[in-house]
Amino acid sequence: MPDFISKNNLSFDDTKIAFKHQSDKDLKRSFWLFKMISNNLLVKIGPLFTKAALAIRIPISGLIKATIFKQFCGGETINECTSTIEKLADVGVGTILDYSVEGEEDEDAFDQTEKEIIYTIKKAVELPQAIPFCVFKVTGLARFGLLEKINDKVDLKEFEKLEWKKALNRIEEICKTAYEAQKHIMIDAEESWIQDVIDDVAIEMMRKFNKEKAIVFNTYQLYRHDKLSSLIVDEALARTEGFYLGAKLVRGAYMEKERKRAAEMDYTSPIQPDKTSTDKDYNAAVDFCLENISHVSFVAGTHNQHSCQLLADEMELKGIEPKHPHVYFSQLLGMSDNLSFNLSNAGYNVAKYVPYGPLKAVLPYLFRRAEENTAIAGQMGRELKLISKEMKRRKI
Repeated sequence: MPDFISKNNLSFDDTKIAFKHQSDKDLKRSFWLFKMISNNLLVKIGPLFTKAALAIRIPISGLIKATIFKQFCGGETINECTSTIEKLADVGVGTILDYSVEGEEDEDAFDQTEKEIIYTIKKAVELPQAIPFCVFKVTGLARFGLLEKINDKVDLKEFEKLEWKKALNRIEEICKTAYEAQKHIMIDAEESWIQDVIDDVAIEMMRKFNKEKAIVFNTYQLYRHDKLSSLIVDEALARTEGFYLGAKLVRGAYMEKERKRAAEMDYTSPIQPDKTSTDKDYNAAVDFCLENISHVSFVAGTHNQHSCQLLADEMELKGIEPKHPHVYFSQLLGMSDNLSFNLSNAGYNVAKYVPYGPLKAVLPYLFRRAEENTAIAGQMGRELKLISKEMKRRKI
């Protein structure tokens, strides 16, 4: 777009807008938290220390809840999230309620997770403007090992067939509830060795519930070299079979684990060879969705400033209104507020992922956020620079 001059007046450096939802106290807490996270040694030993301290009942829960939990989570329950939801809504940013309990393996836990996800949909009905999306992970509703066997097309034993039938019933009940409530529901992406079965389930749910518009959204991790083609194939399938495609576009969350497993098991890694390739496919996926906007609804889940600017510019170039109901930007709670709040201020649809759940149960999520921040080149420096700029502006 060499001759295109954007008129959307987006500025991701406006810290007054980016942090207007934070008090001076919150801003100082964020500054020191990101300072700590930027220390790789602390991030590496933190999970081990925390698990050990909790195991021998050293009272550190209060410290965790007042720092990293407060930064990245909405609360331990849906009701505790209400103040965060309202604070985001006050500045025009939606909430994606995310029950972030991980690692459960028994049927009772899966049943409880199903109920909790349905509660999030009911909360979204209560607050229709504030909560545009809900989300779930298939591994919150089915055993990881079972998903691996199905993904590998291994014959299931009779008890496993029954297990899978129960899991499918849970997934369908969630998607049906979302359909009846007319609320968007996103299915998160997971590891590549269980992703094929998740993709199949997501497409089947779209066939059932996306006939009038996109209710169910699948997630495409563009750090995989095959996911741009998957998106294109799925869009063609949706057109042929007469349903709308819902797509959440992300770069990805399991890169080191994926590469390690591929090396250990001696197969070709599904991960792109370099960041440039990931960025190229991500931006191509965004452009593809815009080209097919009449039949595709998508969420651009990204903390990449260039990708956000590019999407805003492409929308303007194609004459797509900032508030087009088929396009959302999304970031995680506690991160990249300069993107979320400046996009919202400029009139775009934006929603923050707001994870919640019992403190001990969401620790894996919190540790991933800390590790992710240190792994993203320049992320910590960017966050700290912006917070420092706003603290100077406020003279605190």
